[in-house]
Amino acid sequence: MSSNKKPTCHLCNSFQFCTIGKANENINNCPMVHKKKIEEEALQLYSSNEKIKEATKVASIIEAEGYIAWPRLKDTIEYASRMNYTKIGIAFCVGLLDEAKKIAKILEKAQFKVYSVCCKTGSLKKTELGIPKEYTMRSKTGFTIGWISCNPVAQALLLNDCETDLNLIVGLCVGHDITFTQLSKAPVSTLIAKDRSSPHNPALILYSRYGDNVTSSADFLGNKKE
Repeated sequence: MSSNKKPTCHLCNSFQFCTIGKANENINNCPMVHKKKIEEEALQLYSSNEKIKEATKVASIIEAEGYIAWPRLKDTIEYASRMNYTKIGIAFCVGLLDEAKKIAKILEKAQFKVYSVCCKTGSLKKTELGIPKEYTMRSKTGFTIGWISCNPVAQALLLNDCETDLNLIVGLCVGHDITFTQLSKAPVSTLIAKDRSSPHNPALILYSRYGDNVTSSADFLGNKKE
C-alpha cells in the first residue's frame, strides 16, 4: 500500500464507513487504511495534549446537545462558557457593524468581556499596500468610498493586545480572514462568513441551479474551460 495515496473523502459515502466505525477498504486511498500512522498520531495528540482533548470533547458535547435546535451563536456561547473563556474578541467587517453590535450585546449579556476591532482600523490606504488605484471605488456622486484597505493584521494584533481567550470573525473578506487567523494568538471561529450575494450564507449557492449542475456552476464561478 503506497504511503503517497492522498485522501478524497468527499468521493466516499462516509455514512456507510467511518461514521459507523469502519474503514472503506473498497477504495485505494481511505486514510483509515493507507494513513494509519497519521491516524495514530492524531490519537496520540488527544492523549498528550489536554487542551486539544478538552476542546474537542466540549465541542462534541455541544454538538449533541444543540443538534438542529441551536443557532451557531448559541453554540459559540456554550463552547466559550464551558472552556472557561472570559474575554471574547470580534474582528468584524464595517459592513456588518449592526450585526457586530448585536453580537457584542448578546455576549455581554452572557457575562463575557467583549472587545471588537473594525476591519478599517488604522485607516491604511490601499495604495500603501500596492493595490492599483482602479481598485479604489468611487460612488456615483464621485466621492471615494473604498480607498481605505481592510487591515486584518492590525485587527489580530489589537485583539492579541487584549489577551482575548477566543476571537470571532464576523464577515471578514476571504483572504483577510486567513491573515487574521494566522496572526491571532487566541483560537478563532467564524461566526458569520461574508457572502454579499446570498445574505452571508455561502452554502446557498450549492442549493441553487449552479450547484445542481456542475457545468453551469463552473461557468457561473468563472471557471469555464475553453
